[in-house]
Amino acid sequence: MLLVLWGVLTTVFFLFNVLPGDPARLTLGQRTDLATAEAARKELRLDEPLLTRYVYYLNDLSPVAVHANDAAEKQKYRYLKILPLGAQALVLKAPYLGTSYRTKRPVTEVLAEAFPGTLILALSALAFAAVLGIGLGTLAAVRKGTWLDTGAVAASVAGISLPSFFAGLLVAYVFGYLLQSWTGLSMTGSLWEWDAFGGRHLALKNLILPAFALGIRPMAIITQLTRSALLDSLSQDYVRTARAKGLPEKRVILRHALPNALNPVLTALSGWLAELLAGSFFVEYVFGWKGIGKLTVDALDKFDFPVVMGAVLFTAVIFLVVQFFTDLLYRKLDPRVG
Repeated sequence: MLLVLWGVLTTVFFLFNVLPGDPARLTLGQRTDLATAEAARKELRLDEPLLTRYVYYLNDLSPVAVHANDAAEKQKYRYLKILPLGAQALVLKAPYLGTSYRTKRPVTEVLAEAFPGTLILALSALAFAAVLGIGLGTLAAVRKGTWLDTGAVAASVAGISLPSFFAGLLVAYVFGYLLQSWTGLSMTGSLWEWDAFGGRHLALKNLILPAFALGIRPMAIITQLTRSALLDSLSQDYVRTARAKGLPEKRVILRHALPNALNPVLTALSGWLAELLAGSFFVEYVFGWKGIGKLTVDALDKFDFPVVMGAVLFTAVIFLVVQFFTDLLYRKLDPRVG
């Protein structure tokens, strides 16, 4: 995990430091004078060689780092001093991702405000995918060979083939525009909205369309996983034994076959949580949903590189952490994985 994270942050640093554009001008505005711009470049360490700036970047991100032992540095990085080293000190701190060029706010604060929106959207999409995918997969396995099975498999194949950004555009146009008078749903909106009379209020209906669009692909995959795993469970000896005892077919499926068939589905769900957290960028932008995805696209449009770099690193950390716990879940569910 540490090696992958180091590779990601190294790629991000060098990628955004070779792009055209003057960070000092982006920070101060295009009409600033030359002396002020040079002072900003020095503050941002742009007068240093690229490799030196890379070392400073790693130092800012590291939880154990070396910083100047003064009040200004302590206020900027909010560190806890571990060991004084003369004019500097070995400190313990949270990773420092820089300051937004546009808002002049710390990137960590900007990401912290946007993350709840992304998390709620991802969990809602995952819940939709799990409920509908397991239901359709179970129905297809129980009714194998019928039109219900064929329809569920065809729908899952179509869902797998549909990219999330195209699904977002299609869902927004059909349900938020063409059928808006029937659905009552709008094409864009976020979890919290403002109006002149009621002020800030919760708008849960705005969650329906983006969660549906984001959950289509995982729902399709979960449908196929459930179907194949349940068909395999139904052919096992313990299922035949349960049927021989005269248990009702519904109980055989729900109490004996389905729980054992859900092992691969559960591991897939944990993996898809990371995918949804990292892959909601375009869906959020299409629906105007306020989350890390929309924040990143807007920051790219405004050349706000610290926010983009912070969002990419934050998403990478989430992905790695979820994958780590997924590996632990694999070992728990299947002792053969060691």
